[in-house]
Amino acid sequence: MTLLVVSNRLPFTVSSRDHKLVFHASPGGLVSGLTAYLEWARQDPSRTDYLWVGWPGIEVEEGSRELLRTKAAKQKASPVFLDADTMKKFYQGFCNSTIWPLFHYFPTYAKFREEDWAQYVKVNEAFRDSIVKVYQANDTVWVHDYHLMLLPKLLREKLPDLSIGFFLHTPFPSHDIFRTLPTTWRREILEGILGADLIGFHTIDYTQHFLRCILRILGYEHNFGQVLVDGERTIKIDTFPMGVDYREICNAAKSDDIQEEGRGLRERLGNRKIILSQDRLDYTKGIKHRLEAYSIFLDRHPQWQRKVVLVLSVVPSRLGAEQYEQMKEEIDKLVGSINGKFGTIDWTPIVYRYRFLPYNQLLSLFSISDVALVTPLRDGMNLVAKEYVASKTDQKGVLILSEMKGASRELGEALIINPNDTSEIVDAIKTALEMPEAEQVRRNQAMQTRLERYDVIKWGQDFMGKLQSIKQQQKKFSAKLLDAATREKMIRDYDTSQNRILFLDYDGTLSPFKARPETAVPEKTLLAVLNALSEDPRNNLVIISGRNRSLLQDWFGSLNLGIVAEHGAWIRQKGKDWVPTIKVESNWKEKVRPTLRGYEDRLPGSLLEEKEFSLVWHFRAADPELAYVRSKELADELSYFTENTELQVLQGSKSIEVRNVGINKGMAAKLLLSETTFDFVLAMGDDWADEDLFEAIPDQAYSIKVGLAKSYAKFNLRNHREVIQLLTDLYKTGKS
Repeated sequence: MTLLVVSNRLPFTVSSRDHKLVFHASPGGLVSGLTAYLEWARQDPSRTDYLWVGWPGIEVEEGSRELLRTKAAKQKASPVFLDADTMKKFYQGFCNSTIWPLFHYFPTYAKFREEDWAQYVKVNEAFRDSIVKVYQANDTVWVHDYHLMLLPKLLREKLPDLSIGFFLHTPFPSHDIFRTLPTTWRREILEGILGADLIGFHTIDYTQHFLRCILRILGYEHNFGQVLVDGERTIKIDTFPMGVDYREICNAAKSDDIQEEGRGLRERLGNRKIILSQDRLDYTKGIKHRLEAYSIFLDRHPQWQRKVVLVLSVVPSRLGAEQYEQMKEEIDKLVGSINGKFGTIDWTPIVYRYRFLPYNQLLSLFSISDVALVTPLRDGMNLVAKEYVASKTDQKGVLILSEMKGASRELGEALIINPNDTSEIVDAIKTALEMPEAEQVRRNQAMQTRLERYDVIKWGQDFMGKLQSIKQQQKKFSAKLLDAATREKMIRDYDTSQNRILFLDYDGTLSPFKARPETAVPEKTLLAVLNALSEDPRNNLVIISGRNRSLLQDWFGSLNLGIVAEHGAWIRQKGKDWVPTIKVESNWKEKVRPTLRGYEDRLPGSLLEEKEFSLVWHFRAADPELAYVRSKELADELSYFTENTELQVLQGSKSIEVRNVGINKGMAAKLLLSETTFDFVLAMGDDWADEDLFEAIPDQAYSIKVGLAKSYAKFNLRNHREVIQLLTDLYKTGKS
């Protein structure tokens, strides 16, 4: 098995120099973290090999592509070839002008341009095509980050059985923010991500935001993070806080080179307390806020002037973007202002570097810093905080951490602050500088133990283990799918039988669910298939539904078939009139109806349906989140109300029904089966009401659950389309 790691960029960048391809290692936590896990996996007894798929960072001419493929393959990489203009529009357009600001809670910065969305779709499709070319049987695909949110579904459509994981390294926003995306885009993004088998986020907050979005926008409910997508595939949404390569950082920080460079840096900075601020240039990082707080700190606490220095390291980002150029200008002015106001001949309050720092220099800064200011306004995980703590080999130093970043959930011993509260940052700086060494050691020991226990390798193991687990769970359900051999045997048994009965549920089995029950009118194709089957004299076709008898009579009364209405309360056999299956009283409705009416009023979009022997409260068209709450409330209230009565409360698909005990589809099926001997019995249904039917039919009968939920049925079909196809095949066989 090969693990195909897919990200926007390869772990290296390619450039062209003197008509030759030159490779440069790519910086960043994603690359270093994933590489550590991937190399560990190769050494593990399972020996999982990997191939990294991504854009090489350059437009490659057709004649040079094969050479790049060959060179990249030696580094376990596979390039996706896209022209530079497309990638620029993709990266600077939808990725960073729409998704980045929205997902980081800067909606006023977001732009919604159709041409940007078109490029986003185009690039995701190009990645799909590249993966399909290199994919081999039993490979696993692990898609990373917001650039490729459409990719899982695009791959699923091409390779239905592919094992796909998706991990988002940014925050996932609340529903109120996410829904500002145009309707089509937001649905396609969610559906794209749901193409994966396992979806991972850094924090429980982001996981819950995603679950809420798929509930409110797509109507998908979850059960402890498990979601049944389209009734066909169970997937898992979970939280996996990414770690760092703790041991590697510790060992590197102890090395002579790092220690020597650190001593040199401290000598140049003087015998002062060192505060480190290390960030990429981005409006989400809160650099301006922390500079303003530092200025106020020096003003409020003059005793610290000349005794502290802020090392401000800013890494260039998205060069050429107007917003970022303006931000750089503001930072430059603010640094100059602070240094001009507080600086002296022998002391510069801020040492400012605007350039990329090599890994060794960054570790040296970590090791000598007394305080680290990691205070983004919003961030996914931000591994800088974890790297800082891991590098403190003497366990001295204080981390000031924003509560708006993922790492704050794990590094609770840090000084947690609100990055928008300047006074809080000021107080945290003072507390950090004055914290006793014993307290520093206590806090860092606790955080280091946690980081060592759940490092990036454990993170990768955890994710891939969960992915394997969900695939095994899917296989258990798939094992009951009606396979080709069973299907052929069923058709043969049908063909050779002389007296057949077919029990067919309607909603969710013969027809998809609709927002309002009355709109689920049978399609012409379905009616044609049912009519053809019912005309065979050997067939006794029975529509067995929870619908009321008048509606079923309107829809199917002209066909030569039997109908069971209200889950078995009424039966109309072929050529006969409607008769009730048992005699029951319905005067209980007067007591229950007001309760259901009350909930109909409390949940806009819900409706009360009254049948002769039952009352049904439907909420498919209602707000899904409020419906979830109200349905639980109503179910509890009704269960208490109907206790010790001849009534039962049954929860269906977006409905709650109250009816008399003793009425169910199984009872109706037994009545029909008792009247004659059938040598072929088939029952198909999709929900809880059909379980009574599956239990009631003979052991040798064929029972099929539509959808992949657990069931007494022997087999499963994925959806109503497969049901129609099976019935069509039976009809054609009988006809021949």
